[in-house]
Amino acid sequence: MSRTFRLTLAQLNPVVGDIAGNAAKARAAWAEAKAAGADMLALTEMFITGYQTQDLILKPAFQKAALAAIDALARDCADGPAIGIGGPALRDGRLYNAYHVLQGGKAVACVLKHHLPNDAVFDERRLFASGDVHGPYVVNGVRIGSPICEDAWHADVAETLAETGAEILLVPNGSPYHRGKPNLRLNLMVSRVVETGLPLIYLNMVGGQDDQVFDGSSMVLNPGGHLAVQMPQFEESVTHVTFHETDEGWQAEKGEIAPIPPIGEADYRACVLALGDYMRKTGFSKAVLGLSGGIDSAIVAAMACDALGPENVRCVMLPSAFTSAHSLEDAQACARALGARIDTLPIGAVQEAALATLSPLFAGTESGITEENLQSRIRGLLLMALSNKFGEMLLTTGNKSEMAVGYCTIYGDMNGGYNPVKDMYKTRMFLTARWRNENHRPWMKGPAGEVIPERIITKPPSAELRENQTDQDSLPPYEVLDAILEGLVEREASVEDLVAEGFDRATVKKVEHLLYIAEYKRFQSAPGTRLTQKAFWLDRRYPIANRWRDAT
Repeated sequence: MSRTFRLTLAQLNPVVGDIAGNAAKARAAWAEAKAAGADMLALTEMFITGYQTQDLILKPAFQKAALAAIDALARDCADGPAIGIGGPALRDGRLYNAYHVLQGGKAVACVLKHHLPNDAVFDERRLFASGDVHGPYVVNGVRIGSPICEDAWHADVAETLAETGAEILLVPNGSPYHRGKPNLRLNLMVSRVVETGLPLIYLNMVGGQDDQVFDGSSMVLNPGGHLAVQMPQFEESVTHVTFHETDEGWQAEKGEIAPIPPIGEADYRACVLALGDYMRKTGFSKAVLGLSGGIDSAIVAAMACDALGPENVRCVMLPSAFTSAHSLEDAQACARALGARIDTLPIGAVQEAALATLSPLFAGTESGITEENLQSRIRGLLLMALSNKFGEMLLTTGNKSEMAVGYCTIYGDMNGGYNPVKDMYKTRMFLTARWRNENHRPWMKGPAGEVIPERIITKPPSAELRENQTDQDSLPPYEVLDAILEGLVEREASVEDLVAEGFDRATVKKVEHLLYIAEYKRFQSAPGTRLTQKAFWLDRRYPIANRWRDAT
């Protein structure tokens, strides 16, 4: 009779800093594993602390608390399956990102991460020492190798584990989402399977942490790179997988193959999950936002309703003398369709009072952008007052195109605690609005149907800060602007590269100039959901004071 090995995979949502809560999640998953007759429960990278901790992990008291929680977990879960759990480790005064294997009331192995990512959103060389590559550990007679996250993106660790006798590769991860990430992971893990001839479990965490969204999408690959199990994207899940020893090595039984949604749906869900988790993990349950009758605020309102429920979302119209009747109508229609509360606070009186106060100093000057921006700043002031009074987090609604070129007012419409669409270009906003109108999923707490009125999607975008204003008065058409920004930001293309692609040189230079001079605004902007590999925060770090311009 062939040997079997039963593994419980816990794709869960830990909270950074909630060591006791994360340990409780681990205990609950262990109880499920025990009831299922598992040999081992596998949890994700740095699970006990949550991920990413950034410099919090450098605090000795935090390290001590995490290690104490792992020791307690070992003692409390001594009479059942082994546990693999990510957490810190200390060796000779050095701090490591580690994977602890617990069995029989104690730690029986501790794997130290070797390759420390130091690009994109990761800065692990600042935090951890690099561990030596070593051989597999043994659980109930099966030799398991655990490359930790980045270790599996390189061939050497998996090859060493195979050469030293590993029979199964179990890879614990904290791998955040960006567009195309599931396919990238699959291709890399298939490479590790083909190189080693071993089955591989890719176990990833799920949930939002500040700007990052961990999307799960855990999977089990059999030798040859064949997919045996695909866990869902963006959902907590506990899955039991049974491996059988065969003449060709260990093979996993076929299980659920959850579909990975297309990018448009994945982006939207990432924004909803990130917003909901940011609210929950920072202690908020209700949100407020300015609803202008434009597409950006309408999409954020829909995301907020889907994340929190319409009963927990307050929309506010803040009309000025330049606000069109159709904008008010569209905002009201959107709020009604979503089932959210909507209030109206006209800003005219406050604007007049502010201008009267400033008039002695403004005397002899012409009215212009200062007076336009004053309207936005009054709106920001009133929305923040509502946020403070009622404990509702203010959501800001600027898209990536606006954030890139500074088409936003600091201390005005940029006010807020979170921006779920910060990494979504304007042209994609239109696609997102249509997708949400045409689709509804069980995870959405908002209603089905057309929640964003058609006129919001089709009318020319406008800040409505002066008579007959449109965005295209100051900016190139969004399809042109976004294509140039995609080159400058996402691809780090030169001006000459973009001119060669057919763009007008003067337009490219103008966009480049706007991009650089808006850095100070982005530095002070609210965090927002990361959807790309060049999100404005940790992915793209540029100086604020910067005189360099591309001379080509």
